[in-house]
Amino acid sequence: MAARIIKMSQFIFKAKKLSGEMFTSEKEAKDRFELYHMLRENKSEVISVKERKASFFSTSFFSGRVKMTEKINIARNLGSMLEAGLPLSRALGVLVKQTRNATLKKVLADMNMEIDGGQTFTSALSKYKKIFPPVFISMVHAGEQGGALAEALKTVASQMESTYSLERRIRGAMMYPAVIVSVMIVVGILMFIFVVPTLMKTFMDLHVALPASTQLLISVSDIIRNNGLFVLAILVLLTALLYAWSKSVSGRFVLHMLVLKIPLIGPLVQEINTARASRTLSSLMKSGVGVVESLEITSSVVQNVHFKDVLLKAREAIGKGGQMSKIFAANTKIYPVFMSEMLSVGEETGKVTEMLSDVAHFYEEDVEQKTKDMSTVIEPFLIVVIGAAVAFFAISMISPMYSLANVI
Repeated sequence: MAARIIKMSQFIFKAKKLSGEMFTSEKEAKDRFELYHMLRENKSEVISVKERKASFFSTSFFSGRVKMTEKINIARNLGSMLEAGLPLSRALGVLVKQTRNATLKKVLADMNMEIDGGQTFTSALSKYKKIFPPVFISMVHAGEQGGALAEALKTVASQMESTYSLERRIRGAMMYPAVIVSVMIVVGILMFIFVVPTLMKTFMDLHVALPASTQLLISVSDIIRNNGLFVLAILVLLTALLYAWSKSVSGRFVLHMLVLKIPLIGPLVQEINTARASRTLSSLMKSGVGVVESLEITSSVVQNVHFKDVLLKAREAIGKGGQMSKIFAANTKIYPVFMSEMLSVGEETGKVTEMLSDVAHFYEEDVEQKTKDMSTVIEPFLIVVIGAAVAFFAISMISPMYSLANVI
């Protein structure tokens, strides 16, 4: 027997807390009675309720996106308000009023209601794991347990900001070559569709002998003009198959290793993953999260499976009473030697968190410099590639004209 699908509705309501404070929020419920029941459980009295009418633009396709900068601001501002002495509920209420993102506003209002009902901040955050990453929730949990929630929030804000800044620098370095290559492809296709056929007709009418390079251009032009849709379909299919394979265990293993073997790109990827792992691990341990749990959470933050595997091995070793530095020392082809050496020093001196922070800082600065250098290296390389492509095209088109001049 098929399970019955329960239709949920979105309600906008106005309610009053036990303290007498009035607030307005949104919540999803099966009907009004379920909404009343949920609010009573949270010790709130309903004043008015209005069902939000569904529309095309209010569907989940358009909603639910919360930017990284918004999460960073939430953590930093919340930490500052708690440090100033504001209660958590009031601080969340201030953020609800300040936030413009409708999705985030709803989430914060719902968490505020959960906290007013006696729930912990960690349990309220755990309802929105698709918005708040594991590192965020774990640091908040550690902060609540240790009575240092404000400090934990500031730490997670700093950690997320470092990660976001690193990603933004990398995207910025890749933007220029991506635009140039895209323009080259578009111009090339237009040349094959409009320019080459015109010249080809001229050469054919004059019965000019065509060199191999010109014949190659003409063949490519014929394929694009006569079988363009078929070629496009094949490319889309191959891309889809490659994407599906890249998401499989074997595909990720092979592709992630190949990336590490690419000159210039491989060392950069190694340093990016090392910086991200070190920063996350340091922040978690600094907030009071256990080493084993910190390693597990960090493994979910790191994207390359080979870096993730080393972290999971380190977690297993720590669980058996071993040393984390020995696992990293045995995998210097993945994590650089500097990582294992600094960890070894940290384990000997009892300053693992500080050593990891130093490693993160070192590689973040190195990545920043390398991304700047990459831009200066890629630009002349692209100029050479574009020049070679233009020269090949020009020679292929001009050569038959010389043959025609000789005939005349």
